[in-house]
This record gives sequence, C-alpha cells and structure tokens, in this order.
Amino acid sequence: MARIKGAMMTRKRRNKTLKMAKGYYGSKHALFKTAKEAVMKSGQYAYIGRKQKKRDFRKIWITRISAACKMNGMNYSTFMNGLKKAGIDLNRKMLSEIAIADPAAFTALTEQAKAALK
Repeated sequence: MARIKGAMMTRKRRNKTLKMAKGYYGSKHALFKTAKEAVMKSGQYAYIGRKQKKRDFRKIWITRISAACKMNGMNYSTFMNGLKKAGIDLNRKMLSEIAIADPAAFTALTEQAKAALK
C-alpha cells in the first residue's frame, strides 16, 4: 500500500491558524506555536464575551429605565412592579428606547404603573 504524506494537510491547517492570527502583536501572527495559543485564547474570550454582552446590555437598559423613573418620581423596582400589575408586558430594551425617544409616553407608562399600585 502506498504511503500518504501529511505535509499538505499540515500546511493547510497551520496556514488556517496563522490566517486567524493575522494582525496579532509580535511573533503571535508569524510563529505557528504562539499563534495557535493566541487564537485558542482569543476564541475563549470571544465565547465569554458573547455571554457578557447580554448582561452588559441588560444593565444599560435597567440604568436608563431607572434614570427615567427617577425623573417621574418613582424608583425602578416599583415601576416594574406597577407595570406588571397593570398588565403591561414590555421588555426592558423597549422600555429604555421609549424612555430615550419619547419621554411623554414613558411618563404615561409611569402614571399607569402608579395607578395599578394604588
């Protein structure tokens, strides 16, 4: 049986890793061993970052809603409780967009939340 050499596939695999490491600082973009380590670590950071992005956005939305609530004489938790009791089912992303784009509509929402709490 003929012997199959692995040079071509090895070179392809290494070039793929080096291509992913393009733009990295120092020898990390040129040497395979350091490039492989850097690419693996950057992949881990990317994976973690995708989870953190969701947390960060939720934190931003809550902060925006809280600031808008304080302008209307309420705090965040009572506002959210009032909306729930009033049967208004809006997510935090939409509430923060309303707070920024249409303060009058947000004021109406706070009034409805206050009414539902009484």
